[in-house]
Order: sequence, then C-alpha cells, then structure tokens
Amino acid sequence: MLSLKKYNTDIEKEWAFVRDMPEDENGLTNPDHGISREDFEKELLPKMEKYEKGEDMPDWMVPETFLYLWDDDVIVGQFRIRHYLTDALRNGAGHIGYFIKKEYRGKGYATEGLRLTLDVSRTIVPEDEFYLRVNKDNPASLRVMQKNGGRIAGEDESHFFVRIAKGHVEKRNKSKAWLKHWNSYLGR
Repeated sequence: MLSLKKYNTDIEKEWAFVRDMPEDENGLTNPDHGISREDFEKELLPKMEKYEKGEDMPDWMVPETFLYLWDDDVIVGQFRIRHYLTDALRNGAGHIGYFIKKEYRGKGYATEGLRLTLDVSRTIVPEDEFYLRVNKDNPASLRVMQKNGGRIAGEDESHFFVRIAKGHVEKRNKSKAWLKHWNSYLGR
C-alpha cells in the first residue's frame, strides 16, 4: 500500500535512500548524496526538522517539508514541499520537487505520490496554485503533473513551469481519510 511518511520513520532505509539518490537528476538536487549513516542521523535529520519549522535556515530558503513515498516497507521516492514562494521559487523550482528511484519509474508511483503530496500541500501552502517546474527533456514528469491537473503556464529554454489549482486538488481529493490522519499528525 502506498503512503507518504515524514522523515524519521525508518532511519536505516531513509539514510540508504538519501545516500543513494543522485546529486542532481532531472532538476532535483541532493547535496547529501553519499552521506554517512552517522551524519544522516546526527546532522541531516535534525536539520530537516528545523527547516520544516523555518529555524536555522539560510536567508534565501523557505520552510520545507520532506516526505518519503513508501510502497509497504520500501521507499520508492521522496517529495519536498516548500511552504511558500519567494520570487526565486516563483520563477524557479516552485512548491514541490520529487524523485522516484529508477527501478520504480513508469509504474504510476510519481503520479500517485504527487497526488498525495498535493493533498498535504493544500494544508501548508498559502498560494491559490501550486507551482512546479519540470525539465523539458523529462516528458514523463510533465505527464505526471498533467495527470494531477497541471497546466503549462510558461517556459524558458530548458523548463516548463506548471501550475496546479488548489481547487482542482480539492475536487478530486480521493484520500480524505488519509488527509484527516495527516492533519491530526500535524496538530491541525
């Protein structure tokens, strides 16, 4: 069964996932590629918690929630929600970034993971639309966004800028029980 879980669910599996994620693939960067187990637990996990709360971050960053997409007991992807936009994010990476391990691509994980992430995002993000960016050489990811109500709102030389209306997410929300559980978890 697919589910989104915050970090600190299974440290061993999360560490292996982050360690093995490429440094930069399809526009999602991972500065923690190759991280040691000790640094993951003692440095990265506390940093993720602080960043989610907006604490001890560089001035150019915004609060960010890290989620893992699990298929039963296997992590198949990571999703990141940036809580609001700066001008750089509005014209760049946007609210949501994600990564699916290569062996799980083309099997619907990204589509369902983005759907679940949008459900969570609508309780966090103040804007009326979700902003996402996709490399032009990644048509599979563009289709994932379009399957979730995305429309191309602009482009530059190497990216499409995609928008998904919050109203679309609310209309098609099929995981209200899960969202209620998530909101309870967040204390909302």
